[in-house]
Amino acid sequence: MTTNQHDDIAQMSFEQALAELESIVSGLEQGEVPLDKSIAQYERGEALRAHCQKLLQAAEAKVEKIRANAGGQAIGTEPLDPE
Repeated sequence: MTTNQHDDIAQMSFEQALAELESIVSGLEQGEVPLDKSIAQYERGEALRAHCQKLLQAAEAKVEKIRANAGGQAIGTEPLDPE
């Protein structure tokens, strides 16, 4: 039975995944990582990026805007128009 080396990413919060992604990018930008490790880090970074994107899309789908009547009082919510 093989396990995906990035299975732990699915359990990360957005903040955890973003922090690790930033750390990977910083390390790769410095260029002091051996090629084989750079490739592995790049692959993990790509998995982290995809996870962050998925979490952001889920959050955007939940965001609502408040509807107000002519007097400015809140009367309910409606889905956020992304544009």
